[in-house]
Amino acid sequence: MPISQSAPVLPEPSQKVAPATVQPALTVARRHRVVVVGGGFGGLLATQFLRKGDLEVTLVDRTNHHLFQPLLYQVATGILSEGQIAPPLRGVLRKQKHVHVELAEVTGFDLEHRTVVAVRPLGAACTFPYDTLIVASGSTTSYFGHDALAQHSLPMKTIDDALNLRRRILAAFELAEAARSEAERRTWLTFAVVGGGPTGCEVAGQIAELARRTLRQDFRAIDPTSAAVLLVEADKQILRGFGDRLSLKATSGLERMGVDVRTETRVTSIDGDGIEVESPGGRERVATHTVVWAAGVQASPLARILAEAAGAECDRAGRVAVGPDCTLPGHPEVFVIGDAMTLDGLPGVAAVATQQGIYVARTIRRRVEGKPDGKPFSYRDPGSMAAIGRGRAIVSFHGLRYGGLLGFLSWLFVHLAFLTGFRNRVGALISWSWAFIGRSRNQRTFTVEEIGGSDIYGRGGPQGSTPARSRNCPDLPRSSARRPR
Repeated sequence: MPISQSAPVLPEPSQKVAPATVQPALTVARRHRVVVVGGGFGGLLATQFLRKGDLEVTLVDRTNHHLFQPLLYQVATGILSEGQIAPPLRGVLRKQKHVHVELAEVTGFDLEHRTVVAVRPLGAACTFPYDTLIVASGSTTSYFGHDALAQHSLPMKTIDDALNLRRRILAAFELAEAARSEAERRTWLTFAVVGGGPTGCEVAGQIAELARRTLRQDFRAIDPTSAAVLLVEADKQILRGFGDRLSLKATSGLERMGVDVRTETRVTSIDGDGIEVESPGGRERVATHTVVWAAGVQASPLARILAEAAGAECDRAGRVAVGPDCTLPGHPEVFVIGDAMTLDGLPGVAAVATQQGIYVARTIRRRVEGKPDGKPFSYRDPGSMAAIGRGRAIVSFHGLRYGGLLGFLSWLFVHLAFLTGFRNRVGALISWSWAFIGRSRNQRTFTVEEIGGSDIYGRGGPQGSTPARSRNCPDLPRSSARRPR
C-alpha cells in the first residue's frame, strides 16, 4: 500500500489562535518510490512496465542512453551509427511523466536507510531514497583473472569501445597503405579476435567482409582483401551452445569468408606488437596491432558492492545470489536482475534480463496494490542466433536448428523487432540494405584522437567500463611534433 506520512498544519507566527482551534494533523499520501540502477535491457523494461500505479520511478545510469548491445559490433565495423543502437533514455521514457532519469554513477548502497549513493558528473555527490530498489547494473569485460591482457586488447561493451575499435580497424588499413616494409604492412593487415562466442564470430566475420567487400577498391598500395583475420577459441569448437552441426556450419562459413578459425588455442600474452597463443601444436606468435577481446564477461562491480552491503554471496563472475523472486536475501525490497544476479544457472543473455525486468515490475505493482506476490520467476528460452556474415546466420529455437539465408532472414526480423524506436528500425534496415545487398558502409569516419580519454565523472567507475585511456590500450603511432594551432 502507498506509504503515508503525517504533517501537522501550523498557524502563521503572527496569527493568534486559541489552543482549542489548532487543526489536527493531516495525512499526506506519498507515492511509492522505486529506484532503478541501470538503463540496460532489464532496467529499461522494468521502468517501462512501471507505467501504471501510484509510483515515483527514478532511473539512474552513468550514461544517457540505452545500448542495444547485440548490434554493437556493427557500429565497430561501420554498418550502423551509434545513435541507431543507443537511443537516449530521456527520449525513450519521455511519455512516462512519473519517471525521472538521472545521469549519475552509483557508488554504493545504504540498505539500512534505503538509499542509493551516487556521484554526478563533475563530482557532485547525491543520494536517491527508495522504497523499492531494482539493481540492473549489467556486466563488464572479463579477462579470467589475467588483467594484464587488458592493457593491449580492445574490449567491446560500450559505445566508446565500439567507436575506438572502429577507429583502430579503419586506421590499420590507412597505416598499412603508408607502411615502408612488407612486414610492417602485414602486421597492420592482421586482426586477431579472442573468443569464439556469438560476439567474437560476428566481429571476425564483419572485419573480413569489410576488407573483402567494402574496402577492396579503396587503396592503391595495398590489397585490403589480403587482410588476415584470426579467430582464437580455447574450446574444441566455436559457438558450442548451438550444437555440433551449427558450430561446424559456422566454422565452414567463416573460413569461406577468409577467417582463420583456431580452436583449442589459448592466448598466453598480448603486447603492442602481437599476440602469443598456445595450442596442441605448440606456441606461436602472431604479429598484429589490433586485438579484439570478446572472450568473456563478469558482473559489474556494483553487484559485489551490493552483496557486501547485504552479506550475500557472489559467484566467481561477481554475480549476486538471489531468491526465486529475484530479491536480495534478507531484503525483499531489493531486486537484482540481469547480469548482476545468479539464479538456477540462468545464462547471461539479454532475454533473461528483459523477462526479469517485466517480472519484477509486475511484482512491485502487485505489492503497491496490496496483492500477494505471484509465482517465482520462470525463464522461457527464446532461442539463440548469430549472424556471421552477409546472408549467413545460425539459429537455435526450441529444437529447431538451421542456418544459411533462412537463418539470416530470421536474424534480421528478430533484431529489427527488438530495436528501440521506429526511426532506428527504419534506419537500420536501410543501412543493412546498403551493406548486405550492396557493398557500402557509410559509418567509416573515425577520430584522430582516442575516444574515451576523459571521463565526465573524473575517473573510471564501477557501473560501466573504464575509459579507454585508463586501460592503457595501445594507441596509434603519433609524431612527437605537434600541429601548430
